Amino acid sequence: MDNTYFISQSSALFIVIIISTIFLSIGVIYSRNYQGLKNYLTANRNIGFISLTTSLTASALGAWVLFGPASASSWGGLGAIIGYSLGTAFPMFFFIYLGKKIRKEFPKGSTLIEFLRKKFGKSLFKLILAMTIFYMFIFLCAEVTAVAVLINYISGTELWISALIVLLCTLSYTLYGGLRVSILTDNIQMIVICFLLLISLIYILSYTGSKFSFDFVKNTNPQLLSGSYIPGYTAGLTFFIAVAATNLFHQGNWQRIYAAKDYRTLKKSLIFSFIIIVPIVFFMGFVGLVAFSIDSSIRPDLGFFSLLLSEQAFMLSILVIILGLALTISTIDTLINAISSLIVVDGKATFKLKKKINYLNFSKNIIIFLSMVSFIIASYGFDILYLFLLADLFCCAFVLTVFYSFYNKIDEKTAYISIIIGLFGGFLLFPSPDFSKSFLVGILISKEALSPFISQSLLFLSFVVATFLPFLVLKAKKFIH
Repeated sequence: MDNTYFISQSSALFIVIIISTIFLSIGVIYSRNYQGLKNYLTANRNIGFISLTTSLTASALGAWVLFGPASASSWGGLGAIIGYSLGTAFPMFFFIYLGKKIRKEFPKGSTLIEFLRKKFGKSLFKLILAMTIFYMFIFLCAEVTAVAVLINYISGTELWISALIVLLCTLSYTLYGGLRVSILTDNIQMIVICFLLLISLIYILSYTGSKFSFDFVKNTNPQLLSGSYIPGYTAGLTFFIAVAATNLFHQGNWQRIYAAKDYRTLKKSLIFSFIIIVPIVFFMGFVGLVAFSIDSSIRPDLGFFSLLLSEQAFMLSILVIILGLALTISTIDTLINAISSLIVVDGKATFKLKKKINYLNFSKNIIIFLSMVSFIIASYGFDILYLFLLADLFCCAFVLTVFYSFYNKIDEKTAYISIIIGLFGGFLLFPSPDFSKSFLVGILISKEALSPFISQSLLFLSFVVATFLPFLVLKAKKFIH
């Protein structure tokens, strides 16, 4: 075994194969009794409280939770952690009201897009559909890349091997069983995730002792907890806006809203999911804050691992791999089935293919193609954070127009104009890959001519503009008329 890694490649691969095969076997065996389109799309609309709660929570969390919050906390401090936590969980509260309305007005539906198709008609729903699939595809790439990078970090296993095993196993049972099997595996994965996170917490507390506290962080990096630390506020708001907006377009969430056996079950499950998600994301962010305060030279996104695997413990390495797999597979099967369901339900209105085709099989072919692309991206270990942020920007430009239309009548032309203006304004401020400038700030206008706050907060400002500019357009149109 190479001493620079925590466990051998053969041990890591053995765990990856075993865990992936277990979920594959459970999924295929269980799905035999639950075939048919109704089970594939909405799990026959009879999911109870416990299953719905664990599925909503497991789907909201992914391998990103091991990297993202820790990384954000190292530069955004406490504000970033709070924003990340609430941004991930807050859509659950929105869904209480949006879910009630959509279930009441469209009781036999299964996607957000078909509801919007009724609202807007001709072609705007196609733009929303394309944006939704683009966002979920980027999410899929991120998850496959994250688990491959995690296993590579622990054992040196080549990225493509882990990515291939996880994708093949998850694709096999999800394309066979659909939403019903995705919810079942989410239930099992959530138990595993909670158990392993609890072990991680106990170990980190025993290892770090008094260092795992706000006092220690305050003594070493006081700015990260300071109420006057401006990046804390901008980071918190950035993550809240971006993560909340994207989750509102996640078809996996909308499937589960329709899958609940009744509204009372849905409401209870959404509230409990919120309560579970916030402390988990906050804990992961705070671990990053402590790790960065102990050693500021560590890679920010590896903060959780730097504390947990500080002594290169073999058993803890296995724990991290299983945790990463459970988080990843629960998210990947949700994304696969979510994209597939969109194509099944909205494919005919979108593609208008002349010959009669089976849209379920058509959707599976598209999913396999997208999975192949995500496999290639994961194999090369491309950093897709920038692409993820771009997908977030699209969601931000759409979010208020789309959900404002739930309660107010908007004609398609006005909706188009508001979204395009929001995108245009967001793109003007959206930072370049090195985050040093944007098209407006640094190219059209010199950075020296503007406040330092603007040049240092481009991502935040681009999200704010993309989110709220469409709403101002809608209000202006209403005022004119």
